[in-house]
Amino acid sequence: MVKYGLDYTRCRWILPLLLGIGVIFGIIALAGRGWLESQTLPYVQQASLWQNCRRASQGGEWSCESLMGYAWGRAAAATYLVGFLLLVICFALAIIAFAIDTLRFNFIRGIGGLLFVAAVFSIMGLVIYPVKFSSEIEMTGINMFSWAYGFGWTTAIMEICLGFFFCCLPNYEDQILGNVKPTYFYSSP
Repeated sequence: MVKYGLDYTRCRWILPLLLGIGVIFGIIALAGRGWLESQTLPYVQQASLWQNCRRASQGGEWSCESLMGYAWGRAAAATYLVGFLLLVICFALAIIAFAIDTLRFNFIRGIGGLLFVAAVFSIMGLVIYPVKFSSEIEMTGINMFSWAYGFGWTTAIMEICLGFFFCCLPNYEDQILGNVKPTYFYSSP
């Protein structure tokens, strides 16, 4: 990407595209019911960020209780949701920043800083949830934190990595804009 510059049409939209993928992963984590699941038969417990469901036997009915009745449930949901909303704002700002013909590199560095703040909020929610869930809610059988919880961590890791990219991109401003003369390593005989 640095070799061709951000004006190269195929490279210009890589970072906003990766932010868009992070937004999709965040939506999956927020809506997914697989934050915690029973690992073995009979499957008796399944939890999301919002509720905990369990059933007495293999063919029985699921009974669900909201995690918003717990202070830690509200805190985990709120911090993860704030991190996700900051990610969506960064995605919109990145679309705007890369759509402008002349890139504003300080604007891009600000997006990187905002991504680090989003990562802090997301990680806070992702740490509060399993610590308090496993200590305050009775779990039966063997349980595991599952696919939707993994999507939440993937979103947080993407926020951190993309934050580094957005913060470091202005350091290569001259190379990206093509203001550097090429260096040739040829000596005449």
